Amino acid sequence: MSTAVKISDELANKAKIRSKIEKRSIAGQIEYWATAGEIAEENPELPFQFIKDILIGKEQAKNKLLSPYEFGEGD
Repeated sequence: MSTAVKISDELANKAKIRSKIEKRSIAGQIEYWATAGEIAEENPELPFQFIKDILIGKEQAKNKLLSPYEFGEGD
């Protein structure tokens, strides 16, 4: 289900620019920011890069792009 929401022109312009860089729709960019912001608000001790890695991992899992972690690799 989608819902129409009014946002400022400034936020829309920022989302438009960033969406082109990140290869997302404008709505997708705003959804990404909202998701990351929600996680950050609920977990203030987490660094933003860690939050981004969580979101990447969730997308990889959704698309079945994960591989099992082998302990001891890279040592």
